[in-house]
Amino acid sequence: MTPRDTLAAISVAVVWGLTFIAIKVGVGETSPLTLSALRFAFAAVPAVFFIKPPKAPVWTVALYGLLIGVGQFGMLFIAIDRGFPVGLASLLVQAQVYFTIFIAWIALGERPSRAQAIGAGVAFAGMAVIASERLAGASFWPFLLVALAALFWGAGNVVAKTAGKIDALAFTVWSSLAAPLPLVALSLAFDGTAPLANLLHPTWRLAASVAVIAYAGTLFGFGLWARLLAHYSAATVAPFALLVPVVGMAAGALVFGEPLRPVELFGAVLVMAGLALNVFGARWLRVLSGSR
Repeated sequence: MTPRDTLAAISVAVVWGLTFIAIKVGVGETSPLTLSALRFAFAAVPAVFFIKPPKAPVWTVALYGLLIGVGQFGMLFIAIDRGFPVGLASLLVQAQVYFTIFIAWIALGERPSRAQAIGAGVAFAGMAVIASERLAGASFWPFLLVALAALFWGAGNVVAKTAGKIDALAFTVWSSLAAPLPLVALSLAFDGTAPLANLLHPTWRLAASVAVIAYAGTLFGFGLWARLLAHYSAATVAPFALLVPVVGMAAGALVFGEPLRPVELFGAVLVMAGLALNVFGARWLRVLSGSR
């Protein structure tokens, strides 16, 4: 990978990590479901007028949009709104890697490798450690919402996989159209009309939050990431995603003063170790077997 593309990959990871700060700011200005609706509305419009629809079945595009928009981001935004630390959320939502592997195994018959299975076990042990720390308090429920967000993300990944080789940015932009209306309906059902009425007089903090989440996080981040994947192998690009929770946790500590309890820190280390095994495990096993 060239130095320029290495810097590009790092910049995407940094932007994605910092979007968790924007989410925290945004849920302080409006309801989490309304914020999620805005995120997908602005990710789709005006981009849909300049990007051709992806060559995929409409139901695939729509289902992906619902799983990611309503499921993943809806749950994640509610969890952060309920006080779940953004740094910890940026880490735990990466469990989507293992939900993706498990769902693909069940639905598509793709058996995980030995390294992936070991990595999944280590990562879920870390999640169990963090969950046990939060079982005693009300913060367990936001934890559960983050876990569900990761599950929906994994399901969305498998749906996207069934679409085959398509323009990833076009798929993301057009699938975003499926999310806003259901999210608005849910917001009306659970939050009433106040959050939507307040959009007539948006604050600059809300506008900045939506801009970062929709444009920087989605269009810039995903578009650049897709370009890197088109030029390099997934094994080359994927490790940079491990920087996302590092940036998210550091930003959460610096901006919001979020402390990590010792037990949670231990669990976080296990999750990161599991992610590292998933990315590098096969390579490590080959090196170990070759050294014998």
